[in-house]
Amino acid sequence: MIVDAIELALLAALAFAGSVVFGITGFGAALITIPLALHLVPLPFALALFVLMDLANACHIGFENPRNAVRAEWTRMVPAIVLGTVVGVTLLVNLPRQAATLALGAFVFLFALYSLFSGRPSSQRISSAWAYVAGFGGGVTSTVFGAGGPPYAMYLSHRGLSKEQFRATLGCAALTSISLRTIAFFATGILLELKVWLYALAIVPAGLVGLWAAGHLFRRITRETLMRAVALMLLATGVSLVLRALA
Repeated sequence: MIVDAIELALLAALAFAGSVVFGITGFGAALITIPLALHLVPLPFALALFVLMDLANACHIGFENPRNAVRAEWTRMVPAIVLGTVVGVTLLVNLPRQAATLALGAFVFLFALYSLFSGRPSSQRISSAWAYVAGFGGGVTSTVFGAGGPPYAMYLSHRGLSKEQFRATLGCAALTSISLRTIAFFATGILLELKVWLYALAIVPAGLVGLWAAGHLFRRITRETLMRAVALMLLATGVSLVLRALA
């Protein structure tokens, strides 16, 4: 098996960049890595490769300060995440990807515009019932697109959490979602390719270095800046998904 050194270096750079985003916002790595990686490798390979990096990153964030996580918020989403993952596996196998990607991209883009320009305070609370919608949506999009973070971030950013609570709770939700996604990818066979594991020897460490770099930036960012970064990330996510669907 031949390893393309240039290809591997570019993928490692994407891993670093995606992990910096993940370390600051608590989500968003796949929104950087997957769309750009598609210029280098097929989608199944990209999903399989970066789920290993995502799992390592989520473990790091999820277990970093677990006491900061709001247990009630996280556990409320878990059953819906499980159900969404099951549905996501079905969609991954059966539904046209372009139409689903376009719909998701449009939704996320419009929500990001609303968050940025509505003037609504990020601390204003919404009903906890939305946790089930967020959990289900994140489970689906995590499996189908490799990006479960936006629905969780949308919900948690409007629950009045502190910066530390938001990051830790989102990390726990992401860890649950990514763990289930990893199991699903084993079940569908896309994580059984040897090349994926060879590339992961470089991708996972690059991601952890990016996470370390993000840790230094995180301590210098206010909660308001972080919430705005979440909205901007959702805006970029929507554009990325729409462009991918229309390409």
